[in-house]
Amino acid sequence: MMLAVFRTLWAIFLLALTLPAAAQPLQRGPNNIAASLVAESADPAPGSTVDLAFAMTPKKGWHGYWENPGDAGLGMTLEWTLPKGVSVGPLRYPVPQTLIIAGLMNHVYEGPYAPLVALKLDPTLTPGTVLPISVRADWLACTDEICVPESATLTTRLTVGKNGIDKAARARFDAWRQRLPAPLGSEATFARDGKILRIAIPFPAAGAIDAPHFFARTDKALSYRAPQSFFRDGDRLIVETEVAGSDAAEIGGVLRIGENMGLDLVAKPGTVAPGGTRIESAAGNTTAEGDMLALLATALGGALLGGLLLNIMPCVFPILSLKAISLAKAGGDERAARRDALAYTAGIVLVCLALGGLLLALRAGGEQIGWAFQLQDPRIILALLLLVTAISFNLAGLFEFGTVSAGGSLTQKQGAAGSFWTGALAAFVATPCTAPFMAAAMGTALVLPWPAALLVFAGLGLGLALPFLAIGFVPALRRIMPRPGAWMSAFRRIMAVPMFLTALALVWLLGQQTGNSGVLFGLAAAMALALLLWWLGARQSAGKSGWIALAPSLAVAVAAIAALPIDAAPSASARTADATLPAQPFSEAKLAELRADGKPVFAYFTADWCITCKANEAAAIQREATAAAFRKAGVVVLEGDWTRRDAEISRYLEAQGRSGVPLYVWYAPGQEPVILPQVLTVDTLTALPG
Repeated sequence: MMLAVFRTLWAIFLLALTLPAAAQPLQRGPNNIAASLVAESADPAPGSTVDLAFAMTPKKGWHGYWENPGDAGLGMTLEWTLPKGVSVGPLRYPVPQTLIIAGLMNHVYEGPYAPLVALKLDPTLTPGTVLPISVRADWLACTDEICVPESATLTTRLTVGKNGIDKAARARFDAWRQRLPAPLGSEATFARDGKILRIAIPFPAAGAIDAPHFFARTDKALSYRAPQSFFRDGDRLIVETEVAGSDAAEIGGVLRIGENMGLDLVAKPGTVAPGGTRIESAAGNTTAEGDMLALLATALGGALLGGLLLNIMPCVFPILSLKAISLAKAGGDERAARRDALAYTAGIVLVCLALGGLLLALRAGGEQIGWAFQLQDPRIILALLLLVTAISFNLAGLFEFGTVSAGGSLTQKQGAAGSFWTGALAAFVATPCTAPFMAAAMGTALVLPWPAALLVFAGLGLGLALPFLAIGFVPALRRIMPRPGAWMSAFRRIMAVPMFLTALALVWLLGQQTGNSGVLFGLAAAMALALLLWWLGARQSAGKSGWIALAPSLAVAVAAIAALPIDAAPSASARTADATLPAQPFSEAKLAELRADGKPVFAYFTADWCITCKANEAAAIQREATAAAFRKAGVVVLEGDWTRRDAEISRYLEAQGRSGVPLYVWYAPGQEPVILPQVLTVDTLTALPG
């Protein structure tokens, strides 16, 4: 019955998924890494070169990043404003440190550090000329839990003179220069052998080396989180690690040979044979593999349990009608029940893998997105609206797809195929919201290597499919299911009701994302599709071919998705201005400001497509008792609206180990933040200020 409608309209999703959503601007927060611009000499001579230092001092618990930050982070970017006759060279970074957070390898500075830059003066400058130097610097400051983009406009004034340098300035800059990597002076070579990368670095056999680590300057030349093994082979040091996606013609980087000591090198392609005597690598690499396995086991268990619990979450209610019909059709036929259960499971698992794979690919391309990204694009919402509209009218009996199938040969395959596409739709619609245990699992999946991450996504799908899988393979469970009969025809039409309600919810969601114009457009497209499907049903009743009506139906659906006007949605502040518990839009800067003022803060992250979020808001957040308790305690409420893609919220969710909504965080003055349960009650919230 539903095979053809899924087969023909499923391509809508694939088309819409390829359409990019609008990028969101980054928000800036207060500085947690103090920065100043320092010149070694205040009166450099004409034609001379003077070093400038960006003296960076992180607060306790914060860190900054090397030029290539590793798996996460951001190096410093500069925009100079220089007087005539002055030029600057590139930033020279000190040797960084390694920091592993949730399996991610970061190249960081956890204490004070100072990148240097050479300022060159033209020989024609006249002594006494004042040189105002200004630079806009942007960097990222992070803790183990949160990251804040920061910036400052730094200035200094130099006067062309005799290049005088006092002893204190000389000693300070000498100390900073000692932390810079020394040029290797000879060429290194590298070779790729399948997934293995070997770099041979000229290094004296008697040379001391401690906790070595190779920091690749060339982006994606190697897997940052993969363990690095080091071998001495005469006057060569061989680094062995894992290849990443880049096929760069050369690999630049820094080899750490001791604390704050390193060699700057460039490796060219060559022959690097394995061998040599193994030496100890940097601290943390030897345990990285074990940590990764532990992370995978934890994430996989959370995904299985979270997917199972997702079956009782409000997110899955809209597709319960499809599952109910599939269960009823299985009846007492044991072979058919097992076949349909396996097909249903395959549909769910494959869609979870497809969504997870696309998510990982987009993130690898630099997109700041998380789980449920597919519902942050209004074109996906319109595609779902049209699909649900077609399913609703099919269940109501307006038309059938059996007469337009490719003949009677598909009759015996109808049940399994229908179960497969039912599972596929279940996964696509139901997974955007997160159940308990699932949020942490999805967040961990984003920091695992891609094969392990895909295994976690598959585990989520398996957990979601487990109840139907159990019914298919446990006869005792099937015996309590009703037998097939004439009642199924009436039951099928009754089940059209929740599907129509789902369509109404999608219309509302489309309005939240695109405004009134999007709602009118979506309703017009749905009405046009319904009229064409009515024509299809009429032709079927007359015994005529349905293809002549089906083709324009598909054309209308595809054209509507492509032409959907994407207007600015109402802001979160506008939607909550008249709410029982008003909220301010979330930003890192606002949160930091409120915490600095000692204010209690309740931050919640929601999306209009997340039914669990809306259930919590109706049942617990937007309640007079909650509002009264918060007003009495002076609690400030921040709302993070993730309905449409927002890079800042995505980063914040990821910093909390989450990749989707809902997320509720309580900030008591002077205390560490507390992540609240995903199912809230009024008592839970009113107890927070006390």
